[in-house]
Amino acid sequence: MHPDWPCHKGCDDCCRSLASEPRVSEKEWQRIAQAIDALPIQVAEPARQRIREAAGRARPVSCGLLDPASGACLIYEARPIACRSYGFYAEREKVLGCSRIEAIAREAPDVLWGNHAALGAELRELGEARELSVWLESGY
Repeated sequence: MHPDWPCHKGCDDCCRSLASEPRVSEKEWQRIAQAIDALPIQVAEPARQRIREAAGRARPVSCGLLDPASGACLIYEARPIACRSYGFYAEREKVLGCSRIEAIAREAPDVLWGNHAALGAELRELGEARELSVWLESGY
């Protein structure tokens, strides 16, 4: 909707450079698992394998749900809240994001950023978050 915003299909810098394996709540995992199950088997199985391979890896970690060829999220409509809010919620003292988002924060002081602490509190209300690989291996 905003052509000057850097996040768009194919921009996968954040998805390829995670600090750790993605952590999601049980409710988020349920949506993700359904979305993975709906993928063609030749897409779903490699995604599951990438999730398993990311377990315990040191940074940077690539999200197993990223299509490595196109840079698109395989489960975009079911992506977790952290992915939906990336780039819009920041700690009060700084904006944490890719270099493009940080540049926008420096060059456009009128951008209203969300409150990272408030979003974190809402996420905790969804229940314990676990790594994608933990949910996958639990058979849930």
